[in-house]
Amino acid sequence: METAQTRGQALLILTNLPDQASAQAMAESLVADRLAACVNILAPCRSVYRWQGRIEDAPEIPLLIKTTAARYAALEAAIRAGHPYELPEIIAVPIAHGLPEYLNWVASETLDEHPDGKLSTC
Repeated sequence: METAQTRGQALLILTNLPDQASAQAMAESLVADRLAACVNILAPCRSVYRWQGRIEDAPEIPLLIKTTAARYAALEAAIRAGHPYELPEIIAVPIAHGLPEYLNWVASETLDEHPDGKLSTC
């Protein structure tokens, strides 16, 4: 059951994009739409995985996305809509502990409403 406390729970979302341009576009879109407070675009890596019965080996750009449980459903929908993969990796990890001021900042930057009372573009 979702409560006010769990809706404010900070989350770290992991996903990978196929190239720098799509990673940059995804990061900017998520922050602009207040679905994420911050997105780290990491250095390229290689992913090895089984897909449709074959072993694949592909370069990818990992993203670390900071948001709240309250914004997760909208963030997941945005990633799915803007992701070039048929089945994108979207993993949410609860943040159990962290600097309280930072976690408060994550929560405030992902509010449905701007502090001035105007609705965000979400």
